[in-house]
Amino acid sequence: MTIVRLRAAALAGLLAAAAVGHTSAFLPHRQSSSSPTRPQLPSSRLNVASVEAPATTAGADKKDDDGSSSSAPRSANLASRLPPPPFSKVMAANRAEISVRIQRAITELNMASVAIYVDEDRYGQHRWGADESYLLKKTPEATPISAYLDIPQIINIAKESGVDAIHPGYGFLSESPQFAQACADAGIVFVGPTVENLNTFSDKTSARSAAIAAGVPVVPGSNALANAAEVEAFVDEIGLPVILKASMGGGGKGMRVVRNREDLVPFFESASSEALAAFGDGSVFVERFVERPRHIEVQIIGDGEGNVIHLWERDCSIQRRHQKVIEMAPAWSLPDELRAELHKYAVELTSKAKYKNAGTVEFLVDAQNRPYFIEVNPRIQVEHTVTEEVTGIDVVQTQMRIAAGATFDEIGLKQENIKPRGVAIQCRVTTENPERDFAPDTGVISLYRHSAGAGIRMDGVGYSGLAITPYFDSMIVKYTARGSTFAETVARMKRVLIECRIRGVRTNIPFLLNVLTHPEFESGIVTTAFIDENPQLKKVSESAWDFASDEQSDQRRVGAKERLIRYLA
Repeated sequence: MTIVRLRAAALAGLLAAAAVGHTSAFLPHRQSSSSPTRPQLPSSRLNVASVEAPATTAGADKKDDDGSSSSAPRSANLASRLPPPPFSKVMAANRAEISVRIQRAITELNMASVAIYVDEDRYGQHRWGADESYLLKKTPEATPISAYLDIPQIINIAKESGVDAIHPGYGFLSESPQFAQACADAGIVFVGPTVENLNTFSDKTSARSAAIAAGVPVVPGSNALANAAEVEAFVDEIGLPVILKASMGGGGKGMRVVRNREDLVPFFESASSEALAAFGDGSVFVERFVERPRHIEVQIIGDGEGNVIHLWERDCSIQRRHQKVIEMAPAWSLPDELRAELHKYAVELTSKAKYKNAGTVEFLVDAQNRPYFIEVNPRIQVEHTVTEEVTGIDVVQTQMRIAAGATFDEIGLKQENIKPRGVAIQCRVTTENPERDFAPDTGVISLYRHSAGAGIRMDGVGYSGLAITPYFDSMIVKYTARGSTFAETVARMKRVLIECRIRGVRTNIPFLLNVLTHPEFESGIVTTAFIDENPQLKKVSESAWDFASDEQSDQRRVGAKERLIRYLA
């Protein structure tokens, strides 16, 4: 017999229903030792609760678990002050942290949320946190990632479940013009840029052309190159060092720095293979490598009519293997003239393209403070949290309202009113071993305890008992700290990382503390070469930090104190 556990939301719905004498069908999640089946859809989208059934034992019969819920009447005064929901039901076509982030925005806008998941994610928070969740089927030999790239299956689920908008998150299909077109063909709104925008900016070579046409300075580079011979011919023209980049996607995947000629072909082949696996497109282009730059990006939002505003900039220079690790907003140590120049370039480039929805225009700034455009990320970014914290603007909700046709005036977006307040820093906590060059770790989390407190935001999906698999990105939680000054924010983030407890798998938390306590970082000016130039940052087993409490000065003492407290308890 299947045991049914009601989520708190479902229980609250039942109590409210009893109070007003009204019930409506809520959705079961059905799961068995074979494959989960799709639940029946409700007749109404309002306040859909869900029931979750754990796996049955082998050979047991599958049963449908039905129940009912409703909500108490909403306050008329409160409803009159809230904007109408942009859509009725929205799918988060992604997984893990960003799927949960999208679902929360959906709920706050009073819409129903739909999640998709693969079997390897069946215990993930993004599955059981949504109002409805559907299994993505795949062949036994297919990778789990491939299911999240299956456009026909995702569109079919959206149509059958009555979804009227899809938010793609970041990664996977977020920059795919084919996915955006498939949504349009199915009569579903794509919460993101237009197909034309994606055709221009998701391909980094066409984005370079658009930047050149807009008068934005770029790094010398090529168009997409099809084979190793074309790569070699181009490098013969511009010389070394160069950087190979995937034409599609982002997140540091498909990127290789080439300093020696003998590495060129092998690096091209590995970059192309990685890009194909991550984004379904193995095309690669070449740029001259800028030594020791700062990585500065400008968050923009466009209305699709040529009107674009910026939400200031972020400094994303702390990177390992071309993937961001620590981000901050604003880039407070940037000269004001350079900051204004970057804002101007970002707005002009995207307004000429009649860009719609949220996006990020990214630049490298060399040692002489000369900026070079590198790409536009036509999607939400992992680090959007720091921008939200200093501007007070919910970027994900704004995306949905823009997608539904709202104007800047209706949303209340005016450039002159958007000013950063304080400084925010985000740290990406990953299940990686820094001493093995950030090799991903796997296992079961035996203890997971979050940090909190004033000025702290947590976006994550971990819990005690969660199995960390090798199939997906290793990020498990993002902490965002905000303070009135850079120094205050750094101190707050140090405290957060010391308080956080994740046991059972290795994490990069000691490495993050090493970065935050390094004098160069504390100065506020670092480059993308910072980690490579300071390899001692990765020696976490030897780490010691200058904290007032001796018990928190290194990992060994922190662990010993915790074991003593547990023993006494």
